[in-house]
Amino acid sequence: MRILVAMSGGVDSSVVAARLQAEGHEVVGATLQLYDSRGAAKKGACCAGQDIRDARAVADRLGFPHYVIDAERRFQDSVIERFADAYAAGETPVPCVACNQGVKFTDLLGLAKEIGADAMATGHYVRRVEGPQGAELHRPVDSARDQSWFLFATTRDQLEYLRFPLGDMPDKAAVRAEAEKYGLIVAGKPDSQDLCFVSDGSYVDLVEKMHPEMAGAGEIVDAQGNVVGQHEGVMRFTVGQSKRLGNAARLNGERQMVVGVEPGRRRVIIGPRERSFVSSLSVRDVNWLVDAPPEGLECHVQMRAREMPRPARIIPTAQGALVQLTEPAMPAPGQACVFYDGSRILGGGFICRTEQATAA
Repeated sequence: MRILVAMSGGVDSSVVAARLQAEGHEVVGATLQLYDSRGAAKKGACCAGQDIRDARAVADRLGFPHYVIDAERRFQDSVIERFADAYAAGETPVPCVACNQGVKFTDLLGLAKEIGADAMATGHYVRRVEGPQGAELHRPVDSARDQSWFLFATTRDQLEYLRFPLGDMPDKAAVRAEAEKYGLIVAGKPDSQDLCFVSDGSYVDLVEKMHPEMAGAGEIVDAQGNVVGQHEGVMRFTVGQSKRLGNAARLNGERQMVVGVEPGRRRVIIGPRERSFVSSLSVRDVNWLVDAPPEGLECHVQMRAREMPRPARIIPTAQGALVQLTEPAMPAPGQACVFYDGSRILGGGFICRTEQATAA
């Protein structure tokens, strides 16, 4: 087959390209330029500067064509600005989901179809399994590298076209060993970090630059609006957090946690930890990778990238879905809530503000 490989300049996507070519496929490489490639490479970044040069060097060594797509403006609009706006709205966003939804699985997929490719492959650690009703998305063999939570928004049409060759790899060491076997210069290259676009500073600096009204110290208040402490920046707090509360960490003998933030007023709202958890939440912008169950669905949900799934019942609604938890939790608005059946992703959406946080 002719396969377009999305190459970030790292070891994972480079191994994907080398392996597919070794299997006899016609490989075409493509890299998104997300920053000014003439500048110095950012440590922990991807798709910029040295990363583009590394991807091209791999393509030159293996002898397949390589394209660079200027996605700097689109990335700024669809990922960076949405990231800052979400924080300004009191949410904790997931920019990697927005990146996959936008430039990666839109611009690159468009290019793949333009050049007549039969499929597009990426270096994500996730498995695509052919099921009785079509392609299914599953967790990878290496649970330590699992990226399925970040890919819940992949549509069923996209999944039919996508390939994830690294999903069956036992660990990252095996991937690097394969890179060495093919003689790739990126075999020992460090992994990119999650927030690649803030590698020269912190996300706090970025958001406060784009939303200066959020910068500066503010108040920590309880659910009744009583001022119980001070903080040095609202951007340093997210729902469910217990750190950085200072003297407000314990009130009236009870441990406190963040139950809401009001960025515009630079206020952090706290409540008793033992009484702040919720048993149900709403999610919006739901993407289903199965037919939406009209009567509800028993499954497991994961509400943060690095947490254990928990039992829940999903009830579709006109606005998205209602998630009823077996055990109470403190979900963070803006984060993803992904639905699983064992290793398979059934769908997911973005967490709305809890009733408690809204009331506060």
